[in-house]
Amino acid sequence: MKRIHIIGRKNSGKTTLFVELIEELVRRDRRVGTIKHTHHHHELDTPGKDSHRHREAGSEAVGIRSTQMNAVFWPHPDSDDSKSKRYNQFDSLMNDCDIVLDEGDSSAEAPRVEVWRAVTGQRPLAETDTSILAVVTNDPLELQRPVWPRKETAFIADRIESLTDVG
Repeated sequence: MKRIHIIGRKNSGKTTLFVELIEELVRRDRRVGTIKHTHHHHELDTPGKDSHRHREAGSEAVGIRSTQMNAVFWPHPDSDDSKSKRYNQFDSLMNDCDIVLDEGDSSAEAPRVEVWRAVTGQRPLAETDTSILAVVTNDPLELQRPVWPRKETAFIADRIESLTDVG
């Protein structure tokens, strides 16, 4: 899976850039898959619905197929917190995608690009995490790695395509 993570602190503009990148890559006829990472516990399936009851009864994976959308829910056992294994579980589902964008997961072992805005009042993660490949911002910033202009979505998409060998 050609996956890249768009990371950043809260209110840095990750989701806005993420959506713009999806639109730009789709305009380029790329098949884009996305993963949203969250630190919060969310029940993704609706308690009380049949699919949730299937999972609660012990099903290893529960698929939902409707006329407009498909989904698969599977539990994540707390005993296996291997991030690479967890991401590998998405591989077959997103096998037809040219690129997979992951919003969040700043500690992932995959290429990461940070979105940063000075207005958050916090310094960029990239100042202390040298494995972050680039920072996207419109604010003045000096780093020992590339700083990409936030207002240039096509340029950012070009760079992401080159980082993932898509193109």
